[in-house]
Amino acid sequence: MAKEVKKSVSKAKAAGSPKKKNGSGSSREKENLAAELKSLIPKLDEEGLAFLVKQAQVHLYNMQVDALNKTMIREEERSRKSVSGKAKSKARPSADNDFVDIKPSDTGSSYFLLYSNQWISFSKTEIADLAKIALSDGTNLEIRERVFNWLLRERNDILNTASIANKFDNRLNTLIDILKENFKLKKSR
Repeated sequence: MAKEVKKSVSKAKAAGSPKKKNGSGSSREKENLAAELKSLIPKLDEEGLAFLVKQAQVHLYNMQVDALNKTMIREEERSRKSVSGKAKSKARPSADNDFVDIKPSDTGSSYFLLYSNQWISFSKTEIADLAKIALSDGTNLEIRERVFNWLLRERNDILNTASIANKFDNRLNTLIDILKENFKLKKSR
């Protein structure tokens, strides 16, 4: 009976503290965790299963974002090294907690906005919507309010990441400036 207790304790330890975050832990650990999860599935109700599915999807998304951020940081470091003797990059000087740069993806289907040292992904449509707001007529405060309201409605995660509490936050100015520097409105006839 004591052996059974030790087994369940070691399983709990393995489940609670995986050695590697990126999902590439040892195959034995992964198999043990998968077996434990399979044994728990029949005991869960529909709500519990839905929660686990949602958590798994969030975790997979976070893994993709982490991989993208690492790739973008490596790319930026490489470009810094290659620029060392040449003219400086178009990117703004990085201030802590500030929007710094924006780049299109290789396919052009999305954009990456650099906030502090973290790349944030936007769809082409989202960037187009934000650029239209940033380039629209109005006072600076009116434009900041529109950008803030759009972020609040569509991309609340950006407000959380940048710790923007309201339309008076100066980080909105840096975001608007970057959008204005990189996008132009097409004149309609």
